[in-house]
Amino acid sequence: MKKQRKIVFTNVWDAIAKTPEEAANLELRYQLMEMIAGIVKQSGWTQAEAAKRCGVSQPRINDLLRGRISRFSVDALVNIAAALGRRVKVQLEAA
Repeated sequence: MKKQRKIVFTNVWDAIAKTPEEAANLELRYQLMEMIAGIVKQSGWTQAEAAKRCGVSQPRINDLLRGRISRFSVDALVNIAAALGRRVKVQLEAA
């Protein structure tokens, strides 16, 4: 029986992405989704109210709140944040 080698990842995105670039994109989308979902929850809006304020459909808000990351691009999330009166700032760090 061969001994299995254990692979250790620094974060979940590295584990599921095929490239470091894809992992970085997933992490950024996740962070944006979490912040937008936090605004929606903190405001106490229904999904319909949030959709109207974000300029998207209610099913789209449902996807966001359920963390369906594959259904959102960075551009779409920046547009939603802007519709909520937020500005997105990006900071680059050494890997």
